[in-house]
Amino acid sequence: MSTIFQQPQLRPDSLEDYVSLNYLVAVYPEDKGFTVMIPQLPGCMSQGETLDEAMNNIKKAKRLWLSVVYASDRHAIPLPAN
Repeated sequence: MSTIFQQPQLRPDSLEDYVSLNYLVAVYPEDKGFTVMIPQLPGCMSQGETLDEAMNNIKKAKRLWLSVVYASDRHAIPLPAN
């Protein structure tokens, strides 16, 4: 029997390190476009008329969300789920 050991995830050092992390993006089709959100980052959401526009907007929202929380308490930023 083999055992797999996972190393604990280390906290990123810089804001750019956090921005580069891959968080799950939830996509919700609407009548006139798409709503997108990152469930692990409470309140981080956006929308767009097309899926491409919505995905570009959520990238901007993610950066803004992370910038605000990083400036106040970077340890409050959750790491992406495995």
